[in-house]
Amino acid sequence: MSGFLYYLAAFALVLGILVVVHEFGHYLAARWAGVKVLRFSVGFGRPLWARRFGQDGTEWAIAAFPLGGYVKMLDEREGEVPAEELHRSFNRQSVLRRMVIVVAGPAANFLLAIVLYWGLFWNGTEEFKPLLGAPAVESAAASAGLEDGELVLKVAGESVQTWQEMRWFLLQRAVEQNQIELEVINPQHEIAVRRLDVLAVRQSGWEGEALDRLGLTLYRPRLPPVLGQVNANSAAADAGLRPGDEVLSIDATPIGSWADVVQHVRKSPGKAIHLEVLRDGVRVESTVTPAAVEERGRQIGRIGAAVAADGRLPAELMVTVSYGPLSALNKAVIETWDKSAFTLLMIGKMITGEVSWRNISGPVTIADYAGRSARLGVDYYLKFLALVSISLGVLNLLPIPILDGGHLLYYLVEIIKRGPVSERTMEIGQQIGLALLLMLMAFAFYNDINRLFSG
Repeated sequence: MSGFLYYLAAFALVLGILVVVHEFGHYLAARWAGVKVLRFSVGFGRPLWARRFGQDGTEWAIAAFPLGGYVKMLDEREGEVPAEELHRSFNRQSVLRRMVIVVAGPAANFLLAIVLYWGLFWNGTEEFKPLLGAPAVESAAASAGLEDGELVLKVAGESVQTWQEMRWFLLQRAVEQNQIELEVINPQHEIAVRRLDVLAVRQSGWEGEALDRLGLTLYRPRLPPVLGQVNANSAAADAGLRPGDEVLSIDATPIGSWADVVQHVRKSPGKAIHLEVLRDGVRVESTVTPAAVEERGRQIGRIGAAVAADGRLPAELMVTVSYGPLSALNKAVIETWDKSAFTLLMIGKMITGEVSWRNISGPVTIADYAGRSARLGVDYYLKFLALVSISLGVLNLLPIPILDGGHLLYYLVEIIKRGPVSERTMEIGQQIGLALLLMLMAFAFYNDINRLFSG
């Protein structure tokens, strides 16, 4: 399968699961409340496939426009209802029953995330240890004194076992704190406390990957400076370099690892460098001019060659994390709650301008992440699915007319004023909600396109 089709399939599966789960939540709640369901649709627009099932003859359909779905219920506001079925009409239900039906969709998304996390935590996942690589020059990590090979034990007093756990605690603390204490242990088994300045993350509006901005990188083991792959039509290929070549020196400077090769190449965009390589026991000299590539506002060099590696990760870089069934369930609930609260907090800060709107992702970016996570393995893909499910649940609960949260807002007003919201008010609300949703989608698509062209 080509890369594009693979990413498209990974995205389609995520989208299909989330839409079905969300709408099935509405469907089950409607059935519980005794409301007749006329149609269950995955997607909008003209049905590509439709069948009727069940005692009520509910139509189950897959429609042409796949970004969403809906459950159509019997409702006097949308057509004439036979007298014998009035009691099964949505609008005839008590306000509390209507609220349950509406909230059931987002609740199903949160429940899916809990189930996925529970299974992952119970089964056990193999993840990267929070081992730090050499920090970027002049970064916050370098200023804090963090060094290559240090293992993070605690973040702001919270013990961490994995790289993702460390990242999550840092993000949570960086929302309000300017400095975060990291307790680390170095390869010589010496424990130290480093104070990491995270103010730059907030000042940037949380644009980009926060750990990259701080200079925190995952530890990379020292690899021999041997070429494994040379891309066609690359600077390395033009210079005659071949897979299996061992780089001995660059510009007369001895090379000890692949990291040394990368360092020399990156700092020489468009500038010829002289290599001495060992090929089949014979020393060969070559001159290569790294291509100039834009990266985060500055130019770096690339020659189009990758290191020779067998693809296996050293055992000392990994840790297997697992829990008993009850502990796993407890952690799954906490994980879902924390990520929901953090998502809501970031949305609030986006509204106040503290977080950049460039962080909004559209379908292209989500598809990209879906494909990447799928390539990394089932565990990563399921974690991605859980995270997007949480985001969908939170988004739908926002008090925006046209979303589930908007309907809940109408029902709260109905409880307070002891009467339904007028049709005119709901009509105006729908127009405002649609405008906000279209604006949000426009931002998302703009950001997707911008990422495609700027990298």
